[in-house]
Order: sequence, then structure tokens, then C-alpha cells
Amino acid sequence: MPDSEFVHLHCHSEYSVENSLIRIPKLVKKAKELGMSSIALTDNANLFAAVKLYKEAKSAGIKPIFGAELILKGEDQNFSLLLLCQNQQGYLNLSELISLSYLQGQTLDGVSITAEQLQAYHHGLILIALPVRSDVAQHLINNQMPEANQQAQAWKTVFGDRFYLGVQRTGRTYDERHLHLCVELGLALDIPLVATNDVEFLQKQDFDAHEARICISQGGLLDDARREKHYHTEQYLKSGEAMEDLFSDLPEVIINSAEIAKRCNVHFELYKKNYLPDFPIPEGLNIAQFFTQESEAGLDNRLQDIKADRQIYDDRLAFELSVIIQMEFPGYFLIVADFIRWSKDNGIPVGPGRGSGAGSLVAYALGITNVDPIKHELLFERFLNPERVSMPDFDIDFCTDRRDEVIDYVSKKYGAEKVSQIITYGTMAAKGVVRDVGRVLGHPYGFSDRISKSIPNDLKINLSRALGYFNEGDSQENKDKWYSEELKNRYDSEESVTTLIDLSLELEGLVRNVGTHAGGVLIAPSKISDFCPIYKGPNESDGVVSQFDMKDVEAMGLVKFDFLGLSNLTVIDKTVKLIFAKGLSDELIDLDTLSLDDNGVYELLQRCDTTGIFQLESEGMRGYLKKLQADSFEDIVAMLALYRPGPLGAGMVDDYINVKHGTQKVKYPHPMLEEILKPTNGVFLYQEQVMKSAQVMAGYSLGGADLLRRAMGKKIAAEMDAQRDVFVKGAAEREIDVKKANEIFDLIDKFSGYGFNKSHSVAYAYISYQTAWLKAHYPAAFMASVLSGMMDDTDRIAFTVKEVQAMGLTVDGPSVNTSYHQFSIRDEKIITYGLGAIKGVGEALVEVLVAEREANGEYQDLFDFCSRIERRSLNKRAVEALIYSGALDGFGVNRASLIKSYPSAMKQAEQRQNDQSSGQSGLFANEQVHNEYEVRYLPASSFSFRETLQFEKSVMGYYFYNHPTDEYKADLKHISATLPSALVFRNNKETRVLALISELRYRSTRSGAQMALINVEDSTTLLNAVVFSKVLGSVSEALVADTVVVLSGKINKDYRDEWQLVVDKVEGVDAVKEKYARNFEISLNHKHQTLFEPLSALLKQNPGQCPVKFCYQVNNAQGSVITRDYFVKPSQQLIDAVDGLLGDHLSKINYA
Repeated sequence: MPDSEFVHLHCHSEYSVENSLIRIPKLVKKAKELGMSSIALTDNANLFAAVKLYKEAKSAGIKPIFGAELILKGEDQNFSLLLLCQNQQGYLNLSELISLSYLQGQTLDGVSITAEQLQAYHHGLILIALPVRSDVAQHLINNQMPEANQQAQAWKTVFGDRFYLGVQRTGRTYDERHLHLCVELGLALDIPLVATNDVEFLQKQDFDAHEARICISQGGLLDDARREKHYHTEQYLKSGEAMEDLFSDLPEVIINSAEIAKRCNVHFELYKKNYLPDFPIPEGLNIAQFFTQESEAGLDNRLQDIKADRQIYDDRLAFELSVIIQMEFPGYFLIVADFIRWSKDNGIPVGPGRGSGAGSLVAYALGITNVDPIKHELLFERFLNPERVSMPDFDIDFCTDRRDEVIDYVSKKYGAEKVSQIITYGTMAAKGVVRDVGRVLGHPYGFSDRISKSIPNDLKINLSRALGYFNEGDSQENKDKWYSEELKNRYDSEESVTTLIDLSLELEGLVRNVGTHAGGVLIAPSKISDFCPIYKGPNESDGVVSQFDMKDVEAMGLVKFDFLGLSNLTVIDKTVKLIFAKGLSDELIDLDTLSLDDNGVYELLQRCDTTGIFQLESEGMRGYLKKLQADSFEDIVAMLALYRPGPLGAGMVDDYINVKHGTQKVKYPHPMLEEILKPTNGVFLYQEQVMKSAQVMAGYSLGGADLLRRAMGKKIAAEMDAQRDVFVKGAAEREIDVKKANEIFDLIDKFSGYGFNKSHSVAYAYISYQTAWLKAHYPAAFMASVLSGMMDDTDRIAFTVKEVQAMGLTVDGPSVNTSYHQFSIRDEKIITYGLGAIKGVGEALVEVLVAEREANGEYQDLFDFCSRIERRSLNKRAVEALIYSGALDGFGVNRASLIKSYPSAMKQAEQRQNDQSSGQSGLFANEQVHNEYEVRYLPASSFSFRETLQFEKSVMGYYFYNHPTDEYKADLKHISATLPSALVFRNNKETRVLALISELRYRSTRSGAQMALINVEDSTTLLNAVVFSKVLGSVSEALVADTVVVLSGKINKDYRDEWQLVVDKVEGVDAVKEKYARNFEISLNHKHQTLFEPLSALLKQNPGQCPVKFCYQVNNAQGSVITRDYFVKPSQQLIDAVDGLLGDHLSKINYA
């Protein structure tokens, strides 16, 4: 019977984040299978999935009902309640309540609302007092009948006939007791009851997987008997018939669910209208007039010092203005132009453009972009198509450090309640979910980690693909890339792995957290909550974001503005300011005025010196730049478009380069296309070329050609057939036969998939050119700024410092007397290390340190330094980091002595600062202070070479001053080894290499065996090495990261055509030295007589195979003796220990 059709009114989805396995498409599909006409979504304190449910449900012919489970804040405890949206007013009120709950902060229980807030925003909402967890239910269960009666009556007074008592039979404690008490209360107060099922998963058998999800969220173990269990197997999406059977004794609670469903009618207007804030315009003008006026004035300003055909610009501007005004987008352009103008006026670097927006002359005139689209032959229709109305989309790059200032400006201008960023949802990815499931199953970390590491590293990987289950359209190349033989073998043969993976497959892809979109910002005409609720994370620093993701806010009509952070703009800005500050330029350099034919730039690109150059610094790109030998701006534009998987795989890069150098003849598909393809050496490189080809050959308008380009991208057969007919007919009108027209259509179709947006490529080529120009003309300043942008990444710093040194520049070590927080320059050739790149040295300390130095001069010694830095700014860790990094070496005292002396220096400094703050003085104050704070270093033997390096690396992250291999340079010729930097590369050349193992990775072969991939290095050169499985077993003990070894093997080329060492033997360097050593020599004289006993003990503590030779000089007599009493291991540590006991340079290794 239709009147008794049950409707689920309490359903959670994966968007509850911490609980539920239900994915929206599957929820709707299951509801449809069960014959349900409506379904409610009631996630915890959010409407994240409202639009997703709306679209899925509407397409399936099911009515969506929107609601949420919220926490009601009580005096002594919190309660849960269920709110359903009855109408549009209810949706707005629920949105407001949810938004308020996040804005007032989170507690351990999450976000909550107050009873007063609910009373203020109750209109259009249906309230269901949830079973067991609501305020009414808690009073009933605790036998507080008067309180239950009072609370229920209070809600009935507010909500009237929109208040229901919820009941459930989910098999959990208190369900049945609560139900019977509810029946009594409902009869007494005339409040209807409604059945719910608190749905968390779709099928009964999903319960175990849901428990695993709960354990992942809460950090528990599935088998932990002490774990509180809040869910039951009955919380699945039961059929209407099952619910009717369950409540056969109370049929009215089933009927009431259907009645509530009938009352809930919320409709979303999706993709119908775009909502923009009103942009303030002067009185007497409408927005179109003001927009036109601003654009024309902007173009006048752009062209005032340029020789150009003004008519071309005026005609293009008039055309663009007509399209923008017709589409009602002037407000969008004015808003973007306004915050970009503010940014520039406030010294915040803005990028020249990004994406197809660089093709708009209006954008160029308004200062939105800095690319002249006519000069570079860019198309407006690629950005805004007059034949297809779609919202324009400007992606704006800002300096990373100051991007948030622009967002703050927009927030203040339009109102903070109208501005928010956009939410994103993080999901359980393949590798992560395996580790999570392994943990909740109680497996050791290593077990789960090994399984996780057997899953290939690829953005599109999932567990099914890793196990060899592919879709019909997957290419063989992708299948080979995704399949993991090790995972599949273990899955098939190990029960524990099978269980882990099966459970992981059920959880993979579920929402596990929320984040913030990288650059999207919404600006609405009214409160964001008028469109969707807002979300705010638990931390004070967390910003406000929409609860709808990017696709859903756009569906609702909110307009996204992209505020993106680009670190290269920060580098450019810092470089220009550093050049001026150091007097290397008379004024701040205006990079926008640079000519695009600077020889220095192209010479730099031709020698592939591209570290730090935007988009051109990867190894692969350098390889193509070497072949290309770029000599024009167009070459840079082309390389940015070509260096992508599609063109690389199709050989388009090689075609472009070979035609450029005359080693390959250019081929044009048709003479009519020569003018279009000539600038790219006959290669269909840009999407704009696809559009122009359709225009020239088949008479398409550029708007129509853009529709053709889009159709080719989508590959929808019906659309392609229709476009082919249009193309062939248009070509026939230009006397091109059907066969040739179809050939060209197919060719354009083929290359349209590889085509890149020229507008984007040109805009980014400007940044590439500007960074290259700065590096070519001011290398020290530029590289200092590059290094300042990576201070948290010591691997990148280590690599870049080597690159800087290879450029012939000097990098001075950190110094408290010359360094700043960031890297700086002393002159055109010398970079000074940034103190902020030292671990343990914070920015606040450096600011104090530099301010004091600039106010009162350089620090004279450790004691002076400690006394002048406020004690609250300087701690033990920071002082040690400064000492170990060499930042105090300028005081002329060895680091061991500085380490030993700094506690007393800090204690004295604290006393002095206490005396000064308390105003202590006396008759002999000056003399006492002089004596008390006398510089007195505690003596200490210098750190050994190895100790110095270890301490240095602990705070700098890498070896800066020296390298561990430097210790063995004198031994190389004696042990028949060479450093990586001295290798002669020849295929199959046998060699012995002394090097540091800097990186060690193990990989499984197809047969399931293991091999090792190693990076070995000396101070300047990195060498790849490989140990195959047949050798690995015999050398594995010697393979230890960050140790110096001697590797024997053959040099050959790897699959990337790069040199590598195929290792067949690995030996510890000390073992090799012992093998080649003739004896260990110690020089003695009469001063050492008292040290014979400790020396003897020391030698016995280092047993080995090498005899000891004593050389002595006593009373003008000298001689030597090799004793059989001592045989030692002749290591550098032993040399350091003996020299530490007897004195420097009194021991050494003699080789045969």
C-alpha cells in the first residue's frame, strides 16, 4: 500500500567522514532496487553530499530528502537530534545552523548548536528526537519522566506538528526500552512516532568493514575486547517490507515515515544562474558602460608607447566587449581586475597570466593578464566562446608568501560572510588504506608496510588494478605499470594478506578527511550559507570553506575565483629586491619591459643551466633543451607545450627539433595549413592551431571551431559524426575533395588530443624567460632567492648548493655575523648561507640576532653573543645547532670547545640580563662585571673529521663543508679505488669505486626476488648503482645507508641511457684499508712515557690483522720496531684516538 511505504529518514554516508560505508551513487541505486520513492541523507553536522544526492536521486526518479544529525549542547551533557528540511526555508535554516556550529568552534565531541539557536532557526525544519541519544530519549532511559515530558512539550511548542519522536529496533542496548517509553509519552502528549534505522551501510555483511572504518577513525583494534562498540549488524538499508515486519506491532511509525517524506520538498536550481557580488560603479553609469570605459582606457595605457596597428586592437576590443556584455560577465572581469590592481599597488607579485584567459585583450587592457594576445596570436574564443555560454575562469598566480593578503582584501571588501575557500575531500587511497587496515587488524607495521610498498606508485593506481583486474579500455602499457606480481602472489597464497586486501578493497576510496582547495575562493552576493553551509576546521588558523566541493558550488551558481600561489613569483620578487638592496641596480628592475631576444638567456638555455628556471629545470627537459638549442621566445613557448606525455610519446618533440635544425623536412597536410603550422615546424602543437585549421579549411567560425575542439576531446561518436559532416561540407566549398577532407579531419582529430593551450604556454613562458634572464645576469642574487624558497627541504638545498658551486659561485657557510634568516649575497659572486636553513634555528631567533647585530655591531665571541641575545630567544638546541653548523666558527675557537663552553656562557648571560633588568649595581660594579664575565673558553680536543661531519649533517641535513669520502682521498691510490667524480665512463669497464651510500632502495623482481638500487656519491658527483638478486645475498650486510664503502663492478648504461655501476662486490672501507695496509705506524718520544699503558689498552681495543710499527726518538737516539704484541684494525677512528692521546699527526697507515 502506498500509504504505508516506508522511507529511510536517518541515513549516513561516507561524508560523515568518521563513520558509514555508504557511497551516494550506491545508496540511490540500492533505494531504487528496493522500490523506494524517497531517501534521506542525514550526515553528521554537514550537507557535504547534498548536491551529489540531488543529482543522483533526480536522475533515478527518487525524491531526495536533506537533513543532518546535529549535536545539541546541554548544560551537563550533549545530545543528538535529527533535522530534516521541509522546504527552501528549512534548507536555509539548516545551512545557517550548521554554519554557526562550526564558527563557534569545535570540542572533543565535535561541533554543536544551542537550543536558543535552534529556536531561532526552526522554520521549515522537521525535528526528530533521535532514539537513545536525544535529550528526550536520555530522560526516558534514565527514568526522568517529568524531565522527558517537559522537554518533549518544549520542542512541540516550538515545532508544532513538525516534531516527532524517533524509534528504532537496531538490536542495540536501550532500543526496546526506549520505544515502549516513547509510545507512552507520544500518547500522553499527542506527539507522533516515526521509525528510523540509523543506516551506516547498505548490506548486513558490510558490518565488519564498517567496524574497521570506525577503528581507523578512532585508532582502535578490531579484536580489542575492551573497545566500546556503538554499532550493530542491523544498521543496514533494510527494505520497506523488512521495516514493516520489524514494526508490525506499530504500523503507524511506518506510515509516519512516508508522511514526513511527503512534507519534505527541497529543489535545487542547478546550472541555471551564476551569482556574482555587485561591483561598485560610479553614479550615472551602468555596469556595461563602466566596464567598456575601463577597458578602453586600459588599452590606451597599454599601447601608448608601442607601435601597433591600432585598428586591429580596437576591433578586437570591441568584439570582446560585445561578447562579454552579452553574456553578462562584466562584473566578473571587474572583480578580478580590482583585486589584481590592489595586489600590484601593494607590492604583491602577480603572474602574467594562466590558462586560456591570456587570450583576452580585455583582460590585457584591464591588467588581469600581462600578455598581449594579438602580438602572440592568441584566440579570445578559446577563453570565452560566443557560441557556448560558459562562465569565464581566470586562474591568477600570486606570490606564495602573500597570497593570503589578497584573499583578506577580498574578504574585507565584500564582507567576510560572503567569502570562503572551497572544501576538498581526502579519500582512503590504495597504499594508505592497506596500512590502516593492517594496523586495525593488529599486524606489525613492517608487515603492512611491505604489502603497501608492493603497490605501484602511480596516481591512477587502485587495489584492483594492482591485483590485475582491469577495465576494458585500459592500455597494455598501463596494465604493465599497474600490475604487482608480488601483491597478486601474496594475495593468492597468504591468508592474512587475502583478509587484509579484501577488507581494504571495501574501504578504498571512502572519504577520510576534508581539506581546502589549493586556490579556489568563492565570492557570493550574500552570505555563503544562503547557498551552502560553511565548514571550519578545529584549529584557530583554519579558514572558512564551503561545505560543497568545487563542482557542487559551481552547480549551485556560485562563482569560483582562483587565487593560486606560485613560488617562482616569490623568487623573482626577492631577486629583484636583493639586486637593488645590494646596489647592483640603480632602481628596481621592471621585468615587464625586458626584450625577448636577450642573448644571455638563450646561451643559458643552450648550455642547460636551468636549475631554478621555471618549468625548465627537470632532467628530461634539460635533455630536450640540449637538442633544441633554443634561440627564440617561440622555442620556449613550444617546449612548455611539447614536454608532456602525449607529444613526447607521439614523437612530436623530435619532429619539432629536427625540422628546426634542418635534419628533417617539414610536411604540411595541406598547403592551406602552411601558414598556421609554420611557426611550430609543421607540428600541430596548440589547440589554437586546431581551431584556425577548421576556420581556414572548412569555414568554421572560431567559436564553432572551439566547439569542434571540445568534441574531439570528448570523442563522443554522435558529436564527431556531426562535426565531420560540417567539416567535409565546408571543405568542399573550398574545393577540397571528400577523401582529402576526411584525411585532414582525422589528422586534426589525432593531434587535437596532444594540442596544448597556447595562451597558457605563452603566459608561463614569460615567467620562464624572466627567471632565465635574472639567472643569466644576476646569478648570485637569483640562486640565493631560489635557495631561500626551499629552506625546509634539505635534499633540494644540497642539490642546489652543488649546482651553484658548479656555476663558479661561492656559497659561504652560515655565520652569526654575516648571515640573515634567508640566503643572501655578499657580492655578485658570493652567496651567504641562510640561518633559517639550519634545523633548530627559528625565524624569531634570527630576527632578534640580526636586529641586535645591525644595532650594535658584530658579535665578538661566544660570551658576547650569548649576553646580547635575550634569553627567551636563545635556547640550548639553537646554540648547539649554530655551533655544529659552523655559524660561530668566526670566533676562532674549535667547535668542541664552543660546545663545552656555551652552558657557562649562557649562565653568565642570564645573570647579566637579570642584573640589568633589576637595576643591580654597587661600588665595585664595573670591576665585578668585568671579572665575572671574562671570556673563558673551556679547553677541549677538536672533534674528529667524522664527528664534525656527523654533527654538521644533523643540523644542516647534508654535508656542506666537507664530505665523508674526503677522509679517504690519500688512501685511494693505495687501495686501487677511485671516486665517482674521477670515473672514466666506458661501457663494460671494470672499476672499483670508493663512495658514500646516500640512498638505498630495495625492489622486487618479477620472479619475486629482491634487488637493490643505490645512489652513491662523493662531494660533487652522484652515481647510480644496482645490485642484482644473485649478488645481493653476499653483500647485503655491507649495504648500509650513509656509510663509505668500496664497490667493485662494471660500468654500463641503464634503461634510461644513463651510466650506472652494476655491483658484484661491496666492502667496508676499513676492511679494504686493512687488506692493503703494511703496518700502523705510531711516533713516540720521551713525553709519551706516561702514556704507554693507555696506548697499549687503546691498541688492544681495536684488534685486527695489521701489525703496529713504533717509531721512537729518545735522547738523540731514534729507531723503529714492528712488534708482534699488537695487531690492529687500521681505521681513521684509530688514528683519531691515538692522535687524541699522544698529539696530532703522530699515527698513520703505511701501505705496501
